[in-house]
Amino acid sequence: MQTTNHAASHTAGRTGATPGATPEFIRQPAGARDHPALVLNADFRPLSYLPLSLWPWQEAVKAAFLDRVTVISEYEQVVRSPSMTLRIPSVVVLKDFVRPARTAAFTRFNLFLRDEFRCQYCGARGEMTFDHVIPRARGGRTTWENVVAACGPCNLRKGARTLRQAHMSLRKPPREPRPGELQNTGRKFPPNHLHESWMDYLYWDAELEA
Repeated sequence: MQTTNHAASHTAGRTGATPGATPEFIRQPAGARDHPALVLNADFRPLSYLPLSLWPWQEAVKAAFLDRVTVISEYEQVVRSPSMTLRIPSVVVLKDFVRPARTAAFTRFNLFLRDEFRCQYCGARGEMTFDHVIPRARGGRTTWENVVAACGPCNLRKGARTLRQAHMSLRKPPREPRPGELQNTGRKFPPNHLHESWMDYLYWDAELEA
């Protein structure tokens, strides 16, 4: 299939949006070939927020053709084959509900997400590593309850010492997060590109700033 480029479509009904205005967190796509589709579960919630559940346009078109999804919003761009012309989906909903995981996978990314990509000693953001609160040399285990995000300077300062020995403290006690908590935290970190047609499904229940 080939794509034909036109201006991206605008979806009506964006709550609080001024006609013709673009919210500052909506950035332009990297190139005309990039038209990902936001994938929603059957309950109309994204499968994930960080990373945001997106499909390449080819996958979205294929899923729509196989009747695995319902297309609820489209780009103005179209794809053509010898026998048909289709508008590229911008939002699709799965027809079969995908049950969320009951526990969060213990990964480096999820650990940083739990701690909001912020050092749990000084609160700095930026290049993160992780630290064992109770050092492994002292029997500390690699678990949700004993590992935190840390910046390089704090990690170096603490070394293999305990918090008391290093005269340091944690911003909050580390614990295993629920998958829903990670989802909510992920909503604080929008990706570089958010198409206008996605807004009603990403932040519709977010608290508005005064």
